[in-house]
Amino acid sequence: MKRRAAITLAGLGALGSATLYGASRLVDRRRPAESADPYEPLGSVEIEGTTEAVVGDDGSVAYVATTTGYATVDISDPTEPTVLADVRDLLADHPDGPLREIYDVKVSGDRLLVVGPANDRTPGPRAALVVDVADPADPTHLGTFETEYHLHNCFVDGDVAYLCGNEMERNPLVVVDIADPTDPQEIARWSLLDVEPEWEPVDPLLRYLHDVWVNDGLAVLAYWDAGTWLVDVSDPTDPTVISEFGQYEPDELAGLSSTEVRIEQHALPGNDHYAATDPTNSLLAVGREGWAVERDGEQRGGPGGIELYDISDPVDPQQVAAIDAPDSPDPTRGGVWTTAHNFELSGDRLYSSWYQGGMTIHDISDPSDPERIAAWRDPAEVSFWTAQRAADETVIASSMGLRDAREGLWVFPDRAGRQVDRPSLE
Repeated sequence: MKRRAAITLAGLGALGSATLYGASRLVDRRRPAESADPYEPLGSVEIEGTTEAVVGDDGSVAYVATTTGYATVDISDPTEPTVLADVRDLLADHPDGPLREIYDVKVSGDRLLVVGPANDRTPGPRAALVVDVADPADPTHLGTFETEYHLHNCFVDGDVAYLCGNEMERNPLVVVDIADPTDPQEIARWSLLDVEPEWEPVDPLLRYLHDVWVNDGLAVLAYWDAGTWLVDVSDPTDPTVISEFGQYEPDELAGLSSTEVRIEQHALPGNDHYAATDPTNSLLAVGREGWAVERDGEQRGGPGGIELYDISDPVDPQQVAAIDAPDSPDPTRGGVWTTAHNFELSGDRLYSSWYQGGMTIHDISDPSDPERIAAWRDPAEVSFWTAQRAADETVIASSMGLRDAREGLWVFPDRAGRQVDRPSLE
């Protein structure tokens, strides 16, 4: 891994509460006992167009992006998840409506953020919608923040929304005040070009702000081949860089041909796709979405895994472990997808999704030695987009329609276990 120096120490007071591992984590590794019961889903519900899913504060409701809208799902009975509301055709009365390619939603309290379209060339309005989900069975659209850029991913933290503002030039993080949800207002922008203009000659697809995660004043920005950036947003009107790390220097990617850019975009190394911290901001996970690319009779790359970093000193992140992706019999984009996608770090566990490779739970009580304690897959039927912790010792995982997979939401037990007759990926 190539590492560039931390850029500033500003704002670290707000982040100084991160606890060192030795003081906060188990001294003796307590490995969870494996249940005698087979590890399998507790229940599922089919929802057309499912992509991202997140869990509300009390863990009893999941919020699901559905490509043409969003759904709210009661997961309080994990054996029978039930759709409470299925809202489609958002902004249908807009002159360019409706809103298309809704791949991401995020929730904070009783505010749901819904964004789209996910890709730059998709027609229609470009917007972030603020929705009141105090009654998840009867969500109410409160306000709209229209943009000039597509919105693949986002985050919401209280009264502040964070948007991946990929206008394909500066690709900034856009910060929006939604305290008055009927009138959202942009309050800040931050781009890696503000602090490292050396990245400007690199094709914007290779320094694309793919995702953002915010916790306790720390924003984590996954900038694809430009690496992962830690930014202090304790004052959301004044984002300030703390540090960054990645696998490339700008001059290694500048001046590539369009063919080389496409190969680099899909193949490892690089590909910082999704990054998030644990609740204490002391451990960071970075997922790398990648495939094998064929050129001149040879393959480059393969499915990307998840790396764990000690960020108890956020100025100097240190990699402590790596989790490999499941092997794929055909790791190209036209083959069997087993690369890392979205995940959650929660306490001493990592919940992760691997498309057709399934979902997994890792014990990370010792972050330097992650142990897979549960896994489930059905590559002919499901392709998991994310895995998230829910209430009552359960985990949700959403499945997209890749290769005609069943779309919807699955609920699993949050425990160690072994899948019986685990299907082959062949």
